[in-house]
Amino acid sequence: MSYKDIIMSKIEAALHNQIKRFREERGWSQQELSERTGLSRTGVSAIEMGKLVPSTVAALTLAKIFGCSVDELFQLGGYEAIWAWPPTIDPCRYWRAMVRDKLLLYPVETSPLGMTQHDGVYRNGQLIDNHFFDPARTLMMASCDPAVGLLATEYARSTSFRILVIPRSSHQSLQLLGNGLVHVAGMHLAKSNSPEINAKRAREVITTPFQLLRVAHWQEGLAVSAGSGLETVGQVLKAKVRWIGREPGSGARQVLDEVLQGAPTPSLAAKDHRGVVEAIRSGWAGAGVSLRLVSEEAGLDFIGVCEEAYDLCIPAQHADDPRVRALIEVVRSPAFRNLLGELPGYDVSATGELG
Repeated sequence: MSYKDIIMSKIEAALHNQIKRFREERGWSQQELSERTGLSRTGVSAIEMGKLVPSTVAALTLAKIFGCSVDELFQLGGYEAIWAWPPTIDPCRYWRAMVRDKLLLYPVETSPLGMTQHDGVYRNGQLIDNHFFDPARTLMMASCDPAVGLLATEYARSTSFRILVIPRSSHQSLQLLGNGLVHVAGMHLAKSNSPEINAKRAREVITTPFQLLRVAHWQEGLAVSAGSGLETVGQVLKAKVRWIGREPGSGARQVLDEVLQGAPTPSLAAKDHRGVVEAIRSGWAGAGVSLRLVSEEAGLDFIGVCEEAYDLCIPAQHADDPRVRALIEVVRSPAFRNLLGELPGYDVSATGELG
């Protein structure tokens, strides 16, 4: 049995419905329900018997025809939903995803994807699901790539799955992956001329076999105030500007430590690439390490320091997951490669390579 068969059979066994009861209460046959909903009679029968997981559109259509909520019509049983990490507020919006054999809840947080619809609300100790999207069709990624929205959009356009992105630094992403809380983790801890360092760093955290999927080589360097006249790393160091830092374990922090050559680490740190450029654009700092893409987006000057290999770490245990296989296909697709290659600082000559 394939991984797809396994994960879908688990969800099918756990998803209970009240379609037959609602249908019989109204005196409708399966054929009559088929005609009212636009679903095939065999489809209605398969959903009713629990042999087919309905799409979001089908579930909403059935609920509308019966004049009830989706929650009244479908219940996800058999798996106890557990928090990937505890919510810090009440009420708290959350996302849902199946990772291996766990149904995980993720407190919604600011994501590179912008405002993404939540799957439910935790309020007064109660979980209120809205069944917006099937957790078995949700891929969880931890990444700091500011262009990950392009990947998520193409993934949603060309597959029946969705990506949700937890914004984390390279080391934090690997930790989430190692703890079984996401399917894939983005990392950029290696220079382009020594990409094997990414695998070495991943092995320090991930104790099981994995593969690395190359997304791009990208340019990282110093973002500095526009019009500052600073054109080299040496000039920035001599100018004694205020620096904005990054947290330990991030690729940007690794580059920053190399640039500062033992000088004190900045006391203020941004949590991501865009946080660095916002601090500079707002006048709180004069320099920091970030990607060419976000520096140019913010209208700042950029001084290139190095080119890095940005990879997605995929554990072998997820290799046959249909969501992960679809992800690999999308990364390798001409449509995605063309989009990514048009971004400043992104080189897609090795995009899609597995190692």
